[in-house]
Amino acid sequence: MQRRSLITFVLSLVLVATSSLGAQADSASPAQSMTHMKTAPAISSQLESLGVVLYAQGGATAGVMGESISDAKGQVVFHIPITANKNGVQHAGSNIVLFNTLNNRQLQLRNPVIDLKKGTVSAIIPQLDEKPTTVLTISNLNGLKAKVSTDRSVGVRSRTFAGANLNFAPGVAAVVSSAIGLAEGSLPEGALFASADVTLKKSLR
Repeated sequence: MQRRSLITFVLSLVLVATSSLGAQADSASPAQSMTHMKTAPAISSQLESLGVVLYAQGGATAGVMGESISDAKGQVVFHIPITANKNGVQHAGSNIVLFNTLNNRQLQLRNPVIDLKKGTVSAIIPQLDEKPTTVLTISNLNGLKAKVSTDRSVGVRSRTFAGANLNFAPGVAAVVSSAIGLAEGSLPEGALFASADVTLKKSLR
């Protein structure tokens, strides 16, 4: 009970520090493109039971869906601004962090890039290399279709790719477990980590 209270306290501090805008993170500019990512049901509770919390750094914010991260249906939601999209959907300056509260070890997914053509998400993992590594794969890539909408009142056209399933790429679950001090097999290889909605907005003016 004491450990769970500590985890809840740490997560609360993290979310206050990184989520002052909460769900309104994408409202600053009518043409601000965003990625909305939410962890798969049970992932946050599974990680919490191991002492691990998820949060965001940089331009991204994070919040919790459901009663708590320990709830079986609880989910961590990330709102990540897109700073460039020339070579995929880039989130420069935004990091997703897995932090083990039991040993103070962490793993960062720095500057993630979603490649909607290749069906991959790459990021820099400092423990591995300073070059991007494929960390997640889009398992339902062939079924993704862009929904196009136009809001002429603000002069913005949006293309949204909804419901991209992000699974751990081969070998990545083991890397994550090792980096933050979890027992081998704590995270299943190829498991569904999150789903994401990617919205690309373009000004009509």
